[in-house]
Amino acid sequence: MPAQLIALDWGTSSLRAYKLGPGGQVLEQRSLASGIMHLPSEPRLIAGVHCSDGFELAFDSACGDWLEAQPHLPVIACGMVGSAQGWGQAPYRNTPVDVAGLGQALHKVRSLRGVEVHIVPGVIEQVGLPNVMRGEETQVLGVLQSLPAGGELLIGLPGSHSKWVEVVDGCITHFDTFMTGELFAVLSKHSLLGRTQKSAGQFQAEAFDRGVQVARSEDGRRGVLSTLFSARTLGLTAELTAEQQPDYLSGLLIGHELAGLPDRARTTPIILVGAAALCARYQRALARCGFSHVSLAQAASERGLWQLALAAGLTQPAIEA
Repeated sequence: MPAQLIALDWGTSSLRAYKLGPGGQVLEQRSLASGIMHLPSEPRLIAGVHCSDGFELAFDSACGDWLEAQPHLPVIACGMVGSAQGWGQAPYRNTPVDVAGLGQALHKVRSLRGVEVHIVPGVIEQVGLPNVMRGEETQVLGVLQSLPAGGELLIGLPGSHSKWVEVVDGCITHFDTFMTGELFAVLSKHSLLGRTQKSAGQFQAEAFDRGVQVARSEDGRRGVLSTLFSARTLGLTAELTAEQQPDYLSGLLIGHELAGLPDRARTTPIILVGAAALCARYQRALARCGFSHVSLAQAASERGLWQLALAAGLTQPAIEA
């Protein structure tokens, strides 16, 4: 089956490359540890040119052979590759934003191979405290692509910096960021709380649920800065084992995150996008917090990139027989 598009999801720590065929079908995919903060540095020849530029090196490793075989394949990329620290800065678009319309605002970078890489702009909200995202807007479009048009939706994207995106009639109207994953990593590796933690090798569901419950309790109303210390004191009083403490801390932080969602979210359909194990934790926590309309979405990035490429005229929709 002939390829029609190369799609790149290029973030801070990783680069995922997809070779897409008719209708956005994934023909081949690769994952490299070559995010914009971890670019390769060993020089080599690219298209007959001695190159030491990390972005060019990573791009060539991800899809150079695909372009050798099909030099005229269009390329689209989303994520931190379009940031100020990226390959080419794609200016933010302000909310409210028609997600599909982002395909009309792509930023172009020409590679050593002469191929134009079309970079998706991020989204910025400047009402109150400013908030930004890069890459998640493409996942949002990937989710919307498989749903009926119209209506209100809350899309959760768990991760180091979890995003909760409100979508109304195909437009991103508001979003919030919670640094839950990064805070968990910092506390576990670089704080007193991590000193007594041990890896259990398997999910400690009871401890996780207790953490979620504490965040929802009267004690939780004093805020995460108060309840965090319980990850230590429950160990000191033998109410948590060292193996239970990491999952308790995870549940506590996720519970506080969910407490920050608007009340109307309890009656709004919620779709989670992200790593399966992490989404399973969020789905469990959401159920315990009274959010009943929760489902999961997969392959959102590549679907969203395909839709943006269609909107930009980089490729064509599949022809039905």
